Amino acid sequence: MAHDNGIASRSDKSRMKAALCRLLLSSAALAIPVGAANAQQAESPQQAQAATNRSAPLDAIVVTAQRRDENLQDVPIAATVIGGGDLDAKAVDSVADLQLAAPSLSITDAGETQSVNIRGIGIAANSPNISNGVATYIDGLFQPPIVTSIPFYDIASIEVLRGPQGTLVGNNSTGGAIFINSANPSLNGVEGYAKAGVGNYGLVEGEGAVNLPLTNTLAVRAAGIVRDRDSFYTDIGPFNNDAGKLEEIGARLGAMWEPGDAFRALLKLQWHQQDTGGYAYRPAPDTTFAPFATDDIRTLDYDTDTSKVERAFIASLELRYEFASGLTLRSLSGYQYKRNTYVSDADGTQAPPSAGGGLVTDYFAGERQYSEEINLISPTSGAFDWILGGYYQRNDIVVDTRNLAPPGTYVSPRNNRDIYGAFAQGNYQLTDTLEVQLGARYSHFQSTGTGTVLLGEGFPGFPPGGLVIADLAGEHDDSMVTGKLALNWNVADDHLLYAFTARGYKPGGFNCLPSPQCDNPEFDPETVWNYEIGWKGALADRRINMQLSAFYNDFNNLQFDVIETATGTTGVRNVGSATIKGFEGQIQGRFGGFGFDGSFGYLDTELSSLTFVNARLLPPGQLGPQCAPGVPSSPPACFDYGPFITTTSGGDNLYSPEWTYNFGVEYAFDLSDRLSVTPRINYGYQGSRYNYLAYGPGDLLESRGLLSALLTVRYDDFVVEAYATNLTDEEYVVGRTDDNEFYGAPRQYGVRTSIRF
Repeated sequence: MAHDNGIASRSDKSRMKAALCRLLLSSAALAIPVGAANAQQAESPQQAQAATNRSAPLDAIVVTAQRRDENLQDVPIAATVIGGGDLDAKAVDSVADLQLAAPSLSITDAGETQSVNIRGIGIAANSPNISNGVATYIDGLFQPPIVTSIPFYDIASIEVLRGPQGTLVGNNSTGGAIFINSANPSLNGVEGYAKAGVGNYGLVEGEGAVNLPLTNTLAVRAAGIVRDRDSFYTDIGPFNNDAGKLEEIGARLGAMWEPGDAFRALLKLQWHQQDTGGYAYRPAPDTTFAPFATDDIRTLDYDTDTSKVERAFIASLELRYEFASGLTLRSLSGYQYKRNTYVSDADGTQAPPSAGGGLVTDYFAGERQYSEEINLISPTSGAFDWILGGYYQRNDIVVDTRNLAPPGTYVSPRNNRDIYGAFAQGNYQLTDTLEVQLGARYSHFQSTGTGTVLLGEGFPGFPPGGLVIADLAGEHDDSMVTGKLALNWNVADDHLLYAFTARGYKPGGFNCLPSPQCDNPEFDPETVWNYEIGWKGALADRRINMQLSAFYNDFNNLQFDVIETATGTTGVRNVGSATIKGFEGQIQGRFGGFGFDGSFGYLDTELSSLTFVNARLLPPGQLGPQCAPGVPSSPPACFDYGPFITTTSGGDNLYSPEWTYNFGVEYAFDLSDRLSVTPRINYGYQGSRYNYLAYGPGDLLESRGLLSALLTVRYDDFVVEAYATNLTDEEYVVGRTDDNEFYGAPRQYGVRTSIRF
């Protein structure tokens, strides 16, 4: 099954990279006299504002997750908010980097998807039948997990909300939610930025944005990014693959129309393509193919021509109308199409077929999503304010997976999902300092699908169309009421105490139609009750902001991929319950040129005992259904799974590091009223965590601590940044899929130049 990815040849790419490098370096050089010319003019607004900020209390951090622009210190939720201007300073380029800038957030590379978990709750399987447990949004649109590697550029803010968001966000948010908000067009004038950079591993990157008011009521904003980097790995196999490289390009176009004070229409279109040349991984130690792997984690030895291309298109239209009473009617419509195509060396080695090698996976996943949300938002001037809403989402999912090694398997699920929601949240001031908040949401989820698992298609000894060993057709629907009850007490100016209980829910699903070959046709929803208390306060004349919270989660019906012995294929089961408790803290401060920030999270998790087939111990390849009593194993006709059934006594929840923490320190030296130099260091720590329920030595991802540094030289609106990430060049595992391990990036360093206008 071949998929044309439309990417130029390697020699063409090399010439393109060299040309782009020269162009970006020339652009950076040309930008210097532009900055110098600006030095002859009056001090820029940005520089004047920066100087004012360093001598004044901290600015309010705006959070938009509750459909209003609110000060984070006044909102009774545990959240981390990073402004778009702080992303480079905190070494955050993509979703995966957020785990080193926010507490209790764990993002694990799992191949086709990223396992995003907050407080140990999220997604613990790759099945297309499982929904997210942490809802990620781009400009208000829920993101399917097919493509999660869209880079951050021209960003207004990123909000990481911890704990169930069962009212305004709804299902798929048992762990929390991540909101990525791009910059909006503005009628305030022409402005924008241009950025170019080079780094080791042949990195060349450029991004920029321009805002243009076309009339006094219509403005457009265009932004784009291009990035090209060599692989961190060398493939010594016959195909000399570039698995792990990075070639990506993205563009965003926004248009805003404001014919008056009452109405606003905001349209955004976004496209992104990423080519990584295939997955870069190696067999984990003590697995079947580990003896055939190289000793160096940066050396691959593939016997397959690998490839991997992701594409995404996102379109949103937000309409707002404010009535004379202050009541706001809001509509957000969305359409998305995402594709992920790859060919991989499934065993990661040149092991011969006689040893079970030669495994090749050819994979395609595509997902279309249509969504609509309607809100009615009250003004906040009185003692009572509220939000009403309705939501609809439709997802059409197509997956084609071919295992090309004899006898070959072909898995082809086709799933459709419909989600309906109705919600309301109200806040009432009992006194001048005490507020009660009540929210509720009704969600209905419906899923249907078709598909089969074929064995031996095109191989001798099997029917021409292959042998159907599993029917993936099925249907499932469920409904749930979730919500939140909170008390918020402003004990003094700039000090908020809050306590609440909240319920979150992630829908169930299906594996197959009930039959003798399907003993687990459906699985139930995951649910969680969260009990939380917290404090937010400002100290030192508002030059320090602090947040502290403690929580207890009661988590039921964990969904996980297991081997179904009736067919020998993977299905989803509800495998247990868990309790998760912990506490978190955040701090941000600035005194003159000295700035600092940090956060920490502690988790204590306990998962119930489980019984399942330990897939880590199974031999490779398609094994077939469970053999009848007395019949010896003869894959792929049948296999005896009995010796591989494991019963645990319980343990840590998956993807739940006990400790996470991070901090950053900087000092801005003002050498003149136009020139400043700011050194900054960041450190992020992720504790060890399990990624499989057997709790074996290979199921534990070791802890890691990463150090990064940034030196920023600012002259008016012209900026030069020298940066380095993973300064100590740590080698660490970031995830595992089947028997293969993924590794984190090595030390990277480079220089970026940018100018704002």
